[in-house]
Parts: sequence; structure tokens; C-alpha cells
Amino acid sequence: MTVKRIAGILLIIAVSAWTSEKVPTGETAEYCAAFNQLQLDIRDGNISPDSARNAFRVIMGNLRASFQSDSCPSVDSAYFVYPVRDYLPRESIGGRGRGYRPKGFDLFDREVSGSHPAHDLFIKDKDQDNLDDRTWKPVDILSFSPGIVLATETGWKYDSELRGGNWIWIYDPCLDGLFYYAHNNIVQVQPGQWVKAGDKIAEVGRSGYNAYKKRSPTHLHLMYLQLNSDGLPEPYNTYDWMINAVTKDGMDVE
Repeated sequence: MTVKRIAGILLIIAVSAWTSEKVPTGETAEYCAAFNQLQLDIRDGNISPDSARNAFRVIMGNLRASFQSDSCPSVDSAYFVYPVRDYLPRESIGGRGRGYRPKGFDLFDREVSGSHPAHDLFIKDKDQDNLDDRTWKPVDILSFSPGIVLATETGWKYDSELRGGNWIWIYDPCLDGLFYYAHNNIVQVQPGQWVKAGDKIAEVGRSGYNAYKKRSPTHLHLMYLQLNSDGLPEPYNTYDWMINAVTKDGMDVE
């Protein structure tokens, strides 16, 4: 067993099976709105990296406090559901995981480029119509773990130069980290909504400046950021989690 594999196992120890009843109803909408606005300000260059870091700490600190739990029972590998329905991890994870390149990543500085702290999960779509070539149907994106939807972008247009396209941010309070799903065609969740692992949240698409180009195969861009002790995000490789996750096909009923 590799060191990375051991680290992945240790990280999911003491993870709680959260339910919708545990979602706070008071200030959650305010925190979600603040997180969404911060992402837009970073994207549009309306905030400096240092100010963005400080704002992020405050927002995530409030969210962390809202979801504190006295006990988090351990769970098995069923905690994670592979996010692309009808696909197996080994057939769809780009480069067998070698596409993950975290070096140099900075969530708060839009001028930084070159890193790819994520995995691209590809579908069979040679004609690039956002439909599976085998079924002629859209491919569902499922929530990889339970969590609360913090922010979404749903208004991307084909002539936009924005790279993420239609995206979703989900906070998993037990892992204490953020999942980012990008390039979606249709987003089917809203900020403040609680989702379970395996819930449909979107459909695979080609939204985003680079993802829309012909050279780019249709895929989901999945990134996970682990919050450190200072409340700041650090990239974490989810490859082992995905390889061992539960998979779902079209016959599964949610």
C-alpha cells in the first residue's frame, strides 16, 4: 500500500453520514452567497489575492462552525460515488490519473496558470454533441460525496472566454473540503441545497473556453481542495477515492 493510499484512507476516517436534517437553515444562504461572490470577484479580477484569502478564511470559518459535529463515525468505500453515471473509473479517468498536476496552483490569483490540480473524466462523444455515443442520451454527473452546494454558474455562453464554463462548488463538512465540478452542460442544483453521494447534480458538457474547442474531448473536470488548519484550500489527489468508489448505471434508482 502506497503512502498516498494510506493518506487517503486516513483522511476518510471519522467521516459522518450527514443528512439533510443536519443542515443549518439560518445563515447558510448568506455564507453561500458570500462564497459565490468571492469566486466571481476572483474570476473577474475585482479582488487582490491577499484580500481573497482573507475573505475565504472568514467564509469557510463560518461554514465550518455551522457544521461541527460531536461524533463522526467511520464509513467504508461506499461513502464515495463515482461522479459519471454509466462509466467505470478506469475507462474514463484521463491518463489513468497522470493528468493531476497540483504544483503552482493558487485559487486566489487568476494570473497563475499551468497547474491542473484535478482529474478530467471523459465520456464517449466523438461528435461532441454532449450525448453519449452508445445511448444518445446526456450523461449524468453525480455528487461524489455528501455536502452542501455553495455556488453555481449556469449562464455560460459559447462565445465566452471564461474557462470553467458552468460549474458547481460543493462543501463536504466531514471531509472538510471543497469539490469543484466544471464544464457542465446543465446544472441541476442550487446554492444552499444539500446533496447525498450519488445524487444527480448536472450533465456532462463542453462549457468553458478551452473545453468548448474541437480539440477537447467532452469531459467533467473534478477538483478537490482540502482545507488546512488555517482554513485555506490545498489540492488533494482523489484518484484512489475514485478508483474505489461505488459506480452507478442507468438502472440505479436514487
